[in-house]
Amino acid sequence: MNSFTITPMVTEEEMDEKGCIHWQTWHETYKDLMSENYLKNVTQEKCVEMAHRWPQNTLLLKVDNKIVGFSCYGENSDGDGEIIAIYLLSEYQKKRLGYELMKASFDKLADKTKVTLWVLEGNEKAIKFYERYGFQFAGIEKHSSVGTELQMVYRR
Repeated sequence: MNSFTITPMVTEEEMDEKGCIHWQTWHETYKDLMSENYLKNVTQEKCVEMAHRWPQNTLLLKVDNKIVGFSCYGENSDGDGEIIAIYLLSEYQKKRLGYELMKASFDKLADKTKVTLWVLEGNEKAIKFYERYGFQFAGIEKHSSVGTELQMVYRR
């Protein structure tokens, strides 16, 4: 494994790159979990626009100075920490980089005793990753345009 860094997203160029990674990872992750029509509407341009609209609380994982993943974190409406998004290009998965990205996000949420996230029902790869990290199902679900999402929680 080559060297990696995890840094906050700051520059316009990083926002552009993060948007491209967002688009690519969404299509890699959800190609068998969401309708083709829905995914067609998730364009690279929309993902780049989102990166510019919400640059705060975004960490970029770079391997050899190339962005290969990102996470977004924050606080939910209950005041708990929340992992809003965590994505890693498929070719960089299973190398402990996702774990490092999650750890860096948790470091940013160090004052939170409870951290939540939402995972798409049927996304077994992500569910297993979250469970290995220590998340458990909270028994709460919500229905959205992407499908049924299940809440998972981590308590320190």
